[in-house]
Amino acid sequence: LTLPDEAEQILSTVLAIVFSLAIAWMAYALVDVVEVVLKKFADRTPSKLDDMLVPMVRASLRVTVVVLTIVQVATIISQKPVTSIIAGLGVGGLAIGLAAQDMIKNFFGSMMIFSDRPFDLGDRIVVDGFDGPVEAVGFRSTRIRTLDGHVVTIPNGELANKAIQNISKRPNIKRAFQIGLTYDTTPDQIQQAIEIVQDVLADHEGMRADMPPRVYFTEFQDSALALQVIYWYHPADYWAYVEFSQRVNLEILSRFNAAGLEFAFPTQTVHLTGSAGASAADANGNE
Repeated sequence: LTLPDEAEQILSTVLAIVFSLAIAWMAYALVDVVEVVLKKFADRTPSKLDDMLVPMVRASLRVTVVVLTIVQVATIISQKPVTSIIAGLGVGGLAIGLAAQDMIKNFFGSMMIFSDRPFDLGDRIVVDGFDGPVEAVGFRSTRIRTLDGHVVTIPNGELANKAIQNISKRPNIKRAFQIGLTYDTTPDQIQQAIEIVQDVLADHEGMRADMPPRVYFTEFQDSALALQVIYWYHPADYWAYVEFSQRVNLEILSRFNAAGLEFAFPTQTVHLTGSAGASAADANGNE
């Protein structure tokens, strides 16, 4: 059977396209195998960020397969060299790139986040005043669930250039506060107050030997004699820290009351002198 040259060319083109599509389908399916391998590798690492990287790699590979398939099919149909097709795509890609600068910036921002790993999924971070755990990291943006329950989406291009405070990575929680005593407190009572606080915090829950609590008489304030108290709680379990701090506060309050030590609060003393004071005294006497 002899086919006309035109029909033979069409049949040859169709067969070439079908063959290219078959190869592309196989490559597209093999992406799932790569995904399974990457998932097994990610499961062996402690970082949760790897689990988010796997679907992003899968999507990138599939997009690459589709783009290469389109280039191949275009080459077969146009019967032009691949270099000519790529050059044409380059001109179009330049126009698309100019229109999608933010998207490209966010993509490279996400790559920087995955390489530097300033946080993991679930870590509580603070960025631009937004405080909360990281819910998701994508090619374009990162989502944070604030402590108020709101979802904040930050483009990765911006996030990669910002100062990120990772609260979940802190080894401990530091508490620094002052206790104010009244100005009629004697030096012996100040020393007694320091010893009470030191005793309350001695070998306290969550203390490390190399980070003992600190208690000092530091300031003469406007209305109080100030004791500075600092201690560190390990590990950085916030609710355990709050519960422990409550017990510390109650114990200090109880022992200060038992010792007769008075807490100071802002007060003002007004002295009346001269004629104003005499007039006030006469008025009180006439009453």
